[in-house]
Amino acid sequence: METKNKKQTTTKKAAPKQTTKAGVTKPKSNAASGLTELFEDGLKDIYWAEKALTKALPLMAKNATSAELIDAITNHLTETEEHVTRLEQVFASIGKKATAKKCDAMEGLIEEGKSILEETEVGVVRDAGIIAASQKIEHYEIATYGTLRQFAETLGLTEAASLLELTLDEEKGADKLLTEVAVNAINVEAAEEDEA
Repeated sequence: METKNKKQTTTKKAAPKQTTKAGVTKPKSNAASGLTELFEDGLKDIYWAEKALTKALPLMAKNATSAELIDAITNHLTETEEHVTRLEQVFASIGKKATAKKCDAMEGLIEEGKSILEETEVGVVRDAGIIAASQKIEHYEIATYGTLRQFAETLGLTEAASLLELTLDEEKGADKLLTEVAVNAINVEAAEEDEA
């Protein structure tokens, strides 16, 4: 009888569960089941994000006062428009139509950026806030493009990986430039506002 119970226990462990344990999320019916699907889903997500940024960046530039910051944002807007086009090339390289899927993370980051505008006075303090919000966006994009590039490499999608690497490098460059603008001028000037 003990042997029979052991077999039943073994069978139960091997069978797929119909319900989930408390705290374990049950996947949607259309959930990714392989790395290729996860990669394609990530592409759709960042495609939406980049398109949303082409609308959000002009608002940030309009609210900035530092010429250096305005130039950095304007230049990155041009790059972002190129990122949209490059993502379309990535989709084409894997034989898929470019499709956007709402990116909750980017939507939240853009909304946070808008909140910073409302919560700061026009001038260097707002500029510092714009840089902070922009760098959060850049870090999200760096993480996303780094992951997608690695997925593409793992899947043997060399053209897609190369295109994603180009964008990753540009996102890192934008982040570095924002840091330089902050450290060399904006943050120091904003700190002086505290002393005034």
